[in-house]
Amino acid sequence: MPDYPLVEVTWIDAEEIGSVGWNDLEEMVEAAAQPCPRVHSVGYLVFASESHISLIRAFYSEGCSTVEKIPKRFIEDLRYL
Repeated sequence: MPDYPLVEVTWIDAEEIGSVGWNDLEEMVEAAAQPCPRVHSVGYLVFASESHISLIRAFYSEGCSTVEKIPKRFIEDLRYL
């Protein structure tokens, strides 16, 4: 297995609310006022730059899971496990 640090990241995600087509204006305005979701991600830190970090959650002998890219401006906390 590659040697990457395991981290927990707490971050605020962007969110799009509503259905394709027309939506009720009052419901959309109410949803617009709600805070964006706070997310907790755990994974192996495989990349970090000034703009973003990238996590991979699982490795196996022939590959890995998908990569999750999180903009640094979205991050509230990053903790090494």
